[in-house]
Amino acid sequence: MQQSRMDESDSGREQAAIHEARLWKDNGWTARVIKNEDDDGWAVAMTPDGQVDPALVGPWTMGRDKKNPKPLDTAAFNTLVKTAAEYVRRHEQQLHAALHQQMEISHDGGRVNVTLDITPDEEAPSAMLRATNAAGEVLGQASVSPGFKLTRASAGAWAEAGFSTRAVR
Repeated sequence: MQQSRMDESDSGREQAAIHEARLWKDNGWTARVIKNEDDDGWAVAMTPDGQVDPALVGPWTMGRDKKNPKPLDTAAFNTLVKTAAEYVRRHEQQLHAALHQQMEISHDGGRVNVTLDITPDEEAPSAMLRATNAAGEVLGQASVSPGFKLTRASAGAWAEAGFSTRAVR
């Protein structure tokens, strides 16, 4: 097993790069080859630095002896980092889209932008519904349930009710 160390000074402290057959740590990620719990094969867990749980776990190739895993190498690690980073980015985009919804509706001859911003919290989640005109002026704002469904129909009904907080409770 080969191990190398190099300094990274972006945060003022040293980070050790590890390049071993079943453990590779570099560029803000750790790849760890693990026994696949579902079958007789192997898996690789990709964990971003500073996180406890892996962001992505996927199958890993058997070695030539069909018993042990193929050792990690630079090309494989770089591909795994790219895949895991893309997976995390997509997950963050989906989460953002679910928590911050918006749509435009027509009301009183103009365009109204209606947004729903959800604040997740295990104990007290909340959500804020807001309507603004083309100039960015707030036409209405209401605290709603985090389960509120923002649709064209619900936004239109709120606008027809004069953006009343009672109309969206």
